[in-house]
Amino acid sequence: MHTEAIDPAGITWLRVSPKYVTVRVVGWAAGNLIVVGLLTVPLVMVLAGAWTWPPLWLAVAVPAVMLLLALWRLLLIPRQVRSIGYAERDEDLLIRRGIFYQRTLVVPYGRMQYVDIGAGPVERGLGLCTLKLHTASAGTSAEIPGLPAGEGARLREQLSARGEARLAGL
Repeated sequence: MHTEAIDPAGITWLRVSPKYVTVRVVGWAAGNLIVVGLLTVPLVMVLAGAWTWPPLWLAVAVPAVMLLLALWRLLLIPRQVRSIGYAERDEDLLIRRGIFYQRTLVVPYGRMQYVDIGAGPVERGLGLCTLKLHTASAGTSAEIPGLPAGEGARLREQLSARGEARLAGL
């Protein structure tokens, strides 16, 4: 269900690359394998007879619950990536994301100070980048992850030009 505040009428959202799912899954795997691995240490120690506490049921339950939560998060990743979108309007850029907690951010071109592009090793390997918009407000964290490198470069130049034009008009 969409609301007018989150999904304004007449907006055609551009989506990020589906390859961004791979970037998110790699990050998910790295974090969750470490956490689940550490949480299974008590289970191994109890089974080996080195520890008498925690009880076996607790030593099994804690990593099992964490694994179930991690798998649930893994199932959400493709849908989270599909929820990321952006739209260029005449005076501003809209960025939207979120499944359960949806958010639409409006960044006026005249408020942009600079536009930054970054790419981690997995993103570079997939030909993707993350575009970050920096404004006068320190609290604004406007970024569009998972852009194809060519689209990121085009968007950086387009947004920079629009931002300079708006600043010159002030």
